[in-house]
Amino acid sequence: MHQSEGNVMDAKMGQRIVVMGVSSCGKTEVGQRLATALGGRFLDGDDYHSPESVAKMSRGEPLNDDDRAGWLERLASFLAEARAQGETLVIGCSALKKRYRDTLRKGDEALTFVHLAGSRELLLQRIQSRQDHFFKGEAMLDSQLATLEAPGDDEAVTVDIAGTLDQVVNEAVLRLEKRFLAAES
Repeated sequence: MHQSEGNVMDAKMGQRIVVMGVSSCGKTEVGQRLATALGGRFLDGDDYHSPESVAKMSRGEPLNDDDRAGWLERLASFLAEARAQGETLVIGCSALKKRYRDTLRKGDEALTFVHLAGSRELLLQRIQSRQDHFFKGEAMLDSQLATLEAPGDDEAVTVDIAGTLDQVVNEAVLRLEKRFLAAES
């Protein structure tokens, strides 16, 4: 981790962050490490999909907005609880569309997003190497990539996932530090 991470992150207790992107970009692994760096807790948004949505994805069918609505509201409620308690919480969630991110912000207006971005080829390679995950198939990846409304710099810090996990996490920490410092000034 970046050596100045402790100072900025310690000063920023009580942050809520969503690590976002399409399937297999590394939301869970990066999110867990960010939560550790922040002294917070990590939730994998995938754990909160309805059984119907999990079954649909297991059949290789992409979710639609109706499928995601209750799921996003549940995640926003976790963010609101964490904000009310002054807790640092990192959630891994695809948050593909701006309106999905707006729903999540209902839980915390100051919510920060980390967008993990990568090439279709790299993402497909990662999907194909995963075992025992409900997200299946090239068609589902293409659906997510088509749905993705990539956030701008005003909405998120974007990190390229082409490097090692350590490189990706370090880059995320550096970009968060800059964002947090800019918010303080």
